[in-house]
Amino acid sequence: MSRIYAVGDIHGQFDKLKRLMDRVAIDYSQDTLVFLGDYIDRGPGSFEVVQYLIELQQAHPEVVLLKGNHEEMLLDYLAGHNRLFYLRNGGYQTIESYLNQQASDKNAPIPDHHLQFFNSLALYHETVQYVFVHAGLKDGVPLAQQDPADLLWTRERFIQSKYDFGKTVVFGHTPFEAPYVKNQKIGVDTGAAYGGKLTCVELPAVTFHHA
Repeated sequence: MSRIYAVGDIHGQFDKLKRLMDRVAIDYSQDTLVFLGDYIDRGPGSFEVVQYLIELQQAHPEVVLLKGNHEEMLLDYLAGHNRLFYLRNGGYQTIESYLNQQASDKNAPIPDHHLQFFNSLALYHETVQYVFVHAGLKDGVPLAQQDPADLLWTRERFIQSKYDFGKTVVFGHTPFEAPYVKNQKIGVDTGAAYGGKLTCVELPAVTFHHA
């Protein structure tokens, strides 16, 4: 039986990502691997995380990579918008991570293929039973009409809602001490950026893997 693995917010924790991926037995010929966004900022290894994901998707094009609000903030920063806001929310660590790469250009520290990665990220992924999204959804709005701001930023309004979206929503963004499973929602951000574990949920069994 095919399975789906969904990985929560990594936030530059490359060592945790490597350990987690060593612990899950993914069969890429039939299983689906989904990353829920926030690959960068706060942790020391943003460059390494992004490079790992790029190479993983090159080897397995079916891997699903979603955008998080931190990827959105980085793109805004690079476009000259809200720069201090980004730097105060973990952006300093990302810029430092890229500048530490010997091949980086000090005037343009993020390589083109990484920029292509950030610009290619999807806002959601839908299957027959599940919706995968970084932050959450707004009640009563069809998936294709959801505001990107809600998909990337919403928290308590979505988490506390008892609205039936018709499918289980798997999300990251809001850190919990342990995975959140309630009201047809599964939250898998367990605070890897703050000393917590990096978590992956295996579906449909709802089995959690950690690093």
